[in-house]
Amino acid sequence: MTLSPVPLENAFVRLDPLEERHREPLREAGDDPDLWRFANVNLDNTNFDAWMDHRLTEITNTPDLTWAVFDKASGSYVGSTSFLAIVVAHKRAEIGWTWYAKRVWAGPVNPSCKRMLLAHGFESLGFNRMELKADARNQRSCNAMERFGAKFEGIHRSHMVRPDGRLRDTAWFSVIREEWPAVRDGLDARLAAFAS
Repeated sequence: MTLSPVPLENAFVRLDPLEERHREPLREAGDDPDLWRFANVNLDNTNFDAWMDHRLTEITNTPDLTWAVFDKASGSYVGSTSFLAIVVAHKRAEIGWTWYAKRVWAGPVNPSCKRMLLAHGFESLGFNRMELKADARNQRSCNAMERFGAKFEGIHRSHMVRPDGRLRDTAWFSVIREEWPAVRDGLDARLAAFAS
């Protein structure tokens, strides 16, 4: 398994490995406090640079991989997503730190990203398990994960301390290797509807 920052692309989206050059386009895309109300870095969009610096540091010092999400329809960067909590020995990783500008919500961007990331994880890297998690209060994200086929695994209570000091309950989801063909087919069907 070789963990390296590679671009991923489909008809709707290109995932570019995160670099310093993405700072200003992503700052513009993320200029909405509502996108960050569940975040542990840049809570309520109070310090975008802290988020960007965090991701750049993590991809330098850990196995994490982070991408800037380029929306082909608008010709602009619209968000970011990452592989994190990678455990090579157990062939698992988390898809997380995902956010998108509201203008691309309910379109092909999120299913495109999930399709490419899951395929990269299962087919290229040989993972057995891909995890996803969200603040348990973030019903929109939880619904989106279930909609593309991730299985809800439960709530980790008082799992994290947020920047405002509040304890966060975290909802956990996963897709395992045996489920990937059905999840892939469902995502392909969703994306085909956007292409027609």
